[in-house]
Amino acid sequence: MSYRPTRDDAWNLLAEYVPSDNLRRHALAVEAVMRHMARKRGEDEEMWGIIGLVHDIDYERHPDEHCAHAPEILRSRGWPEEYIRAVLAHGWGLCTDVEPLTDLEKALYTIDELTGLVAAAALVRPSRSILDLPVKSVLKKWKDKAFAAGANRGVIEQGAAMLGMELADLIGETIEGMKPAAEEIGLRGTL
Repeated sequence: MSYRPTRDDAWNLLAEYVPSDNLRRHALAVEAVMRHMARKRGEDEEMWGIIGLVHDIDYERHPDEHCAHAPEILRSRGWPEEYIRAVLAHGWGLCTDVEPLTDLEKALYTIDELTGLVAAAALVRPSRSILDLPVKSVLKKWKDKAFAAGANRGVIEQGAAMLGMELADLIGETIEGMKPAAEEIGLRGTL
């Protein structure tokens, strides 16, 4: 791999293609959890985080063609194919046919959906914070299909199985991964 993108490269690309604060916060949440998951698995934290940060790079400009334009955007900047494949794999079964095969790809596929559900569960707490969010609160909200209905529970369950993790453990790791980014993702709340 000749060119290895930096976090600054990823952030500048995100700033160029994603003006929405909400989508940027989502990207930061996914980045934080991907870094956490990489550390837990002894993987390349920088690579996992950078891919998490840019995974939705084409969503805002092309919501009906999500993932279709990401390869062109990333290739035009010289990004490695391994990074591009991971971005495509996060849309498996939803907008691409690129199946997640590596641990990185499986984590991104799963975490993309789960961070939204976890964030929503944090926001309905009195503290409006990720910092005091217990797993049991997320599991309770999980059962309410109308709550955070946009979070595809089927993808999360399939991803947990692909990662060899119980749902509760995956939720716990996602919460822990989001905590260091609480301020920048808008989930510090009143704590």
